Amino acid sequence: MHDGCTGPDAGGQAVVNKVRMMGFSRMPIPMALELTCSNCEKPFTMTHFETSCPECGMVYGVTPCSANNPGAVQAAGIGY
Repeated sequence: MHDGCTGPDAGGQAVVNKVRMMGFSRMPIPMALELTCSNCEKPFTMTHFETSCPECGMVYGVTPCSANNPGAVQAAGIGY
């Protein structure tokens, strides 16, 4: 992992904060990821580096260097 990329062990809020700080939160990820929300357990599609579950508002983030790995997506909290 290169300097400036927060890994999956950093926690959801740290990942989302990093993506926001880097200016990537509103940018689309290279390939959409099909996920299941950890809060409401509804399926949703992650399309941006920061995406909210449309059912409950749980915020998810993934860093650019991990955007192709669904296992690297981190939940930050509802409405975070």
